[in-house]
Amino acid sequence: MQVTESKRLNLSSKDTRAAITLAVLAPVIAELLMGSTRVSFAFVLVPEIMVWGCGALLAREMVRRWRGGWNSLMLLGIALGVAEECVIQQTSLAPLVGLDPARAYGRFFGMNWVWMIGLLVFETIWVVLVPVEFVEALFPERRRDPWLTNRGILVSSALFVVGSCIAWYMWTRIARPMKFHVPPYQPPLSYILAGAAAIVLLILSAYLLRSAGCIDTKAPGGGGPAWLAAVVAFVVAAPWFTVIGWAYGSMPKLPVWIAISSALTYALMGLLVYKWWTARSGWGELHSVMAASGALLASMIMGFLEGNWSRVDLIGKIVLDLAAVLAMIYLASKTRARSSV
Repeated sequence: MQVTESKRLNLSSKDTRAAITLAVLAPVIAELLMGSTRVSFAFVLVPEIMVWGCGALLAREMVRRWRGGWNSLMLLGIALGVAEECVIQQTSLAPLVGLDPARAYGRFFGMNWVWMIGLLVFETIWVVLVPVEFVEALFPERRRDPWLTNRGILVSSALFVVGSCIAWYMWTRIARPMKFHVPPYQPPLSYILAGAAAIVLLILSAYLLRSAGCIDTKAPGGGGPAWLAAVVAFVVAAPWFTVIGWAYGSMPKLPVWIAISSALTYALMGLLVYKWWTARSGWGELHSVMAASGALLASMIMGFLEGNWSRVDLIGKIVLDLAAVLAMIYLASKTRARSSV
């Protein structure tokens, strides 16, 4: 009897549902709930699902097939961010829209450095880490297993490439010149190739470090109440959106070197705190869900600070954010009930 590929990999229809959920949820969390993509422009979720959704799905799939840990997933999230910023939409290479290129804050050597740092952290956390945590909590029995067959990887990869081409064209050839009235910008080929090389190095690093953070035994110590993980995640995540604001000149008198060094230091400190906390024996699945919820709540609230909201978009964001809060409460209650069994 011929054995199908799905049986060889021990995959099920539940894996398919989990994969589709992650592909849809990644751009919904990063774009729609935050407000970067407005309800009136929700149609752009289609290419965003192809890029962000398939990108997050492929990152998780590689880590699970490698039997890797959180470190590998984070590095692949950074790689996805570099792809977006330097290869696909090239927003870290082209002059930021709405600014005078000659007086842009943090732009030198042909790159928007402050913007790139802010967006790489954002895309790693809110496009990859947070959606993966939520979906794995929704499908806990398949948390550590692959969700795609080899054919599924090929299809997801093809959708990612096609979506990347669509996103590149929509942003560089339609949105920038028609909506923001700036001329098309062609970054130097060497910069794009450098971005591609960085992606390869990050993927290789993710593979080589796949065993890091996968220690079976944890350090002794309690994890504290789960709600505290949500509070800490919110308090740490919310200020990060000011870094993105710096790129648009919100702190024009702040020396660029201080902005860059302080942003990198803040990100490193947040990473070290998270790694220390999650390595303790008292940290559980509910803590992870609550931490992801705190980070998502921070992005939703900080998203309201973006100006020029139409009535439809503002009402749409409020409704979607409230629905997301209810969904997080439901997921936390399910996780708590499962953990108490």
